[in-house]
Amino acid sequence: MASKFQSRLVGTIILVAIGVIFLPDLFDGKKQHYQEQFASIPLQPEVVANGEYESIPEPEFANVDLPPDPVTVVIESEPSKPVVKTVVSDAKPINVEPPVVTTPKGGNKESGWVVQLGVFRNFDNANTLVAKLRKEGYQAHVFPKQPKDGDLARVVVGPDVSKTKLTTELKELEKLTGLKGRLVRFNPLNP
Repeated sequence: MASKFQSRLVGTIILVAIGVIFLPDLFDGKKQHYQEQFASIPLQPEVVANGEYESIPEPEFANVDLPPDPVTVVIESEPSKPVVKTVVSDAKPINVEPPVVTTPKGGNKESGWVVQLGVFRNFDNANTLVAKLRKEGYQAHVFPKQPKDGDLARVVVGPDVSKTKLTTELKELEKLTGLKGRLVRFNPLNP
């Protein structure tokens, strides 16, 4: 026969095995299975079997007769003033030629000129320079430039159609900013 120790050991092992196998299911409670609810989309829409469709009514044409004579408008005024009559008649169309556009002085009709002062990586530096130039009375702008290696800000003064005026301003801008600008054509579609 087995000793008391062996019997207790076997009993303990059986109780532990039962606890490991059945207790998790007992304490876990009723398991809820979540299944995603979805509606199936029909392959073909259902067709109305009755065939009740509204028909589009035919357009109605009104028979209107226009007067054969020109229309006369009579405006009555005070007795002291004469009666004004306006007669509307068939008038010939007047051909109006568009006005001739002349090129502005100092430039050509294609574009104006700008002074490009520099290209900056830091937009804050570019905006600070533009604020300084505007404070001095110049028409300055920041145009974003997007090359492959990142965003750049281009600072320009202008545009102006007079190339000579901007050429004289180049020296003043160099004294003011310390930057040597260059004169470039201004393209309004791609500044």
